[in-house]
Amino acid sequence: MSHRYYRLPGGLVRALQADTPFPPLEDALQEPNGLIAVGGELSAARLLSAYSRGIFPWFSAGEPVLWWSPDPRMVLFPEELKISRSLAKRMRRQDYEIRFNSAFTEVIAACANTRREGQDGTWITDDIVQGYSELHRLGYAHSAETWIDGKLAGGLYGVGLGHMFYGESMFHHVTDASKLAFVHMVQRLKAQNCGMIDCQMKTPHLASLGAREIPRIDFSQRLHELVHYPS
Repeated sequence: MSHRYYRLPGGLVRALQADTPFPPLEDALQEPNGLIAVGGELSAARLLSAYSRGIFPWFSAGEPVLWWSPDPRMVLFPEELKISRSLAKRMRRQDYEIRFNSAFTEVIAACANTRREGQDGTWITDDIVQGYSELHRLGYAHSAETWIDGKLAGGLYGVGLGHMFYGESMFHHVTDASKLAFVHMVQRLKAQNCGMIDCQMKTPHLASLGAREIPRIDFSQRLHELVHYPS
């Protein structure tokens, strides 16, 4: 099968059509780090195909869909979760409620509306919302939510495949509300024998919670083992 490509300063990137498969991970560009394909749709089938290979979409409104597999990869092994003293103290107050999958639509909308340092807008476009909402309907996308006084105060959403979880985005309206949801989600995943949580890119916030970078080849090998377990 012949393929179309985009020529970028860092090299050639495969242009995806409806029936175009993802290229192997070693074809990802070094600069920008991990860009592996351009275009295609955000159908449930395409998203599941991407995640099973260690690829995720990330792009801004007005751009074609950009698919990434960076090297190194930021991950959290559930047993390495770090809970700071201040967060542990906050958890002991028990003035909040954690729910799972009770408000997925509200969580992804709040993540889309959260303005982040260094970003002019949001990467969670209407197409992203639609695609992940379909994954949620099919049982693959999940939310963890912190509720305080009956109101949604913070949360996160991500994708689960086998014994693998892919964190996508977080938000908070109340200090530490997203961290509370994150910690409880990690503890829940650990109890369900989740082997690895994909955090995608390095941030100080994720590092403070115990996430660390590993080589993409190690990530890919672990991923291949974990995604084939029953969800």
